[in-house]
Amino acid sequence: MTATLQQTPLHDWHAEHGGRLVDFAGWSMPVHYGSIVAEHNATRSALGLFDVSHMGRLVFTGSGAEAFLNSLVTRRVTDMSPGQVRYALATNDVGGILDDVLVYRLPPESRGDQAASDSGTSYLMVVNASNRAKIICWIEALLCDSSKVELHDATDELAMIAVQGPRAVEVLEPMVKGDISTLKYYHCRRTAIDGHSAIVSRTGYTGEDGFEVMLPSEAATEFWQQVLDAAKSLGAMPCGLGCRDTLRLEAAMPLYGHELSEEITPLQAGLDFAVDLEGRTFPGREALCKMQQMSPQRIRVGLELSGKRVPREHHAILTGGETVGEVTSGTFSPTLNKPIAMGYVDRRHAAVGTELSIDVRGSAEPARVVKLPFYRRETKK
Repeated sequence: MTATLQQTPLHDWHAEHGGRLVDFAGWSMPVHYGSIVAEHNATRSALGLFDVSHMGRLVFTGSGAEAFLNSLVTRRVTDMSPGQVRYALATNDVGGILDDVLVYRLPPESRGDQAASDSGTSYLMVVNASNRAKIICWIEALLCDSSKVELHDATDELAMIAVQGPRAVEVLEPMVKGDISTLKYYHCRRTAIDGHSAIVSRTGYTGEDGFEVMLPSEAATEFWQQVLDAAKSLGAMPCGLGCRDTLRLEAAMPLYGHELSEEITPLQAGLDFAVDLEGRTFPGREALCKMQQMSPQRIRVGLELSGKRVPREHHAILTGGETVGEVTSGTFSPTLNKPIAMGYVDRRHAAVGTELSIDVRGSAEPARVVKLPFYRRETKK
């Protein structure tokens, strides 16, 4: 199977170290190395290491890059400072979500790299693996003046590794050039790792403190092994897609294809913070302006179950035998030791504390609407 799938620079390492490889968005990716729960708990208590090189990495350069990106995504780009990272959405003309993305305004280069030119401010956009081809086609169709903006797909050139957990700073800092302990959340900086140019951002998809590191593909395996060797005594583990899903669900982070799709708007998904409607235009803006005047019929909520049966995607959410919504993601939370789910329900049943039930394989399991996120890490005061 793996011969027909795309492979990250770490593919051979995963195969040699017991990773259970599966097809994920056309990539051969490890779902776990033995125990999803053990990998989940390692990330919450110490450190988890994730290969996220399947994510798309698109670089924008040229004198028109800033203005173009500002007209492309739902979040304002023109007020970003060098080194800032911003969560945004790409929407279609009717306001449906094409993808959720991270936009980086890259700091000035201290040394050249092949991923960016010296003309104008450079930006990086990280997109979901499943949407990479779609988003590139969408961007190219909107890129009217290519003389002012250059789009470069750097996915194959750069590996991307997530170092996540409460011990991430102490493990990673000795390996990179410069102090990363003072790097703010959703900010990035250029650095060097073993003589290779790299970008380190304080971002992640686990609900924990941590970093995402982009470096040349040929340097990925050595860096990956160095992190594991340095953190082994702390209880660190390599982690697969399985626990990445349980971690992000506890943190109530939406996943494209589940909580997000072209049929769901940012307003339904509770992502109003990522939509700047005033003083700018972007695809879908007019539709979203009209929707803002009305309350969406169904909105995203969190649900906790009192039993042990686990809800899954597409399970019906009920009240009094009537279907009032549908589960988009569900799991048994290793941290909270109970089943949890996210889904969309009719607004009249979305208030925190509302008692509902979920049809779990023919059994109506009691569920209660709770405030999101399910889990929030403790932060140092």
